[in-house]
Amino acid sequence: MNAKDKITPKYVLGIETSCDETAVAIVSSDKEIIAHKILSQIEEHAVYGGVVPEIAARSHITHLDSLVENCLSSADLALQDMNAIAATTGPGLIGGLMVGMMTAKAMAQSSGLPFIAVNHLAAHALTPRLTDPDGSKTAFPYLMLLMSGGHCQILEVLDVDDFKRLGTTLDDATGEAFDKTAKLLGLGYPGGPQVEQAALKGDKTRFPLPQPMKGKAGFDFSFSGLKTAVRREAEKCVAEHGYLREIEINDLCACFQDTMAKCLMDRLGRAMKDYTSRHSKGGRRLIIAGGVAANTYLRNALESLACEHNFTLSAPPLALCTDNGAMIAWAGMERFLKTPEINEINQPARPRWPLDQKAEPRVGRGKKGAKA
Repeated sequence: MNAKDKITPKYVLGIETSCDETAVAIVSSDKEIIAHKILSQIEEHAVYGGVVPEIAARSHITHLDSLVENCLSSADLALQDMNAIAATTGPGLIGGLMVGMMTAKAMAQSSGLPFIAVNHLAAHALTPRLTDPDGSKTAFPYLMLLMSGGHCQILEVLDVDDFKRLGTTLDDATGEAFDKTAKLLGLGYPGGPQVEQAALKGDKTRFPLPQPMKGKAGFDFSFSGLKTAVRREAEKCVAEHGYLREIEINDLCACFQDTMAKCLMDRLGRAMKDYTSRHSKGGRRLIIAGGVAANTYLRNALESLACEHNFTLSAPPLALCTDNGAMIAWAGMERFLKTPEINEINQPARPRWPLDQKAEPRVGRGKKGAKA
């Protein structure tokens, strides 16, 4: 970033509506989050045990305009002070994507500002660069583990718009596995935090659970077998006691979480060795991002793995791991600074939008996996 940017910062307003958070933020080119507003829909979806797309889209429609106004007001800035408007245009729930995208496009058109279409996964991948003051820990290239409700991938991040997928899940994503395990055990929604809290009181050695894909070639993941094993152990406990006791719930959560960590470490450890062999002269930098990166137990396990392989580990603050507007605004800023003439007003919403467009589909994922 040059001296001029620091004296006269640029501003990008970002909108995130890909799932069940309505979020708006303004960031500056000197890596300051000027304003950040987020409205969670957890209570609206909790009764259903998961996100209902129609409810999510209607909530975005109801609240987005006021969040934009509040964001600008709290930043003491006007729309004309922005240099660009960014919005998530994929991947995600199409109804929610349309709400955020069309709102952002209308704002851009009415103010004469460029519109920047942001890939939600790219925003997660670039978020650690927002919180890295001098950029030394997150300089390109770096290795990234993306863990969220719908995705689990190992990627090489080569540039702002350049990603190479090394591995992906063949079935469930990490967050999906956490949520389904929580639902199976009768815990609340969202499942990830519930499992993490229960695991704190559990014995992680009590139930022997499988580690799918461990030791196999490549860098892909599989978690459906782990989830099924938890269900079978739970059924045994019910058969023995007539119901699932709290001690079994806690122990199952602890075993599930520990096994998940071991699966991630096995696949990522292989990827680190491969990455190092091809980037011997570059820095060994590992980034973890996505909602599941907020899990403290997994973070600690991955930090140990990074130290073992002489990688520096970086991750967003916990508040920026889950979906938020700041990550969208920053991804928009990165693309704007790289290509100031950018304007993607004709970009459509895309429910599926792979980061690595050249990556081959993985066997076992079908049409959905081909886009993951």
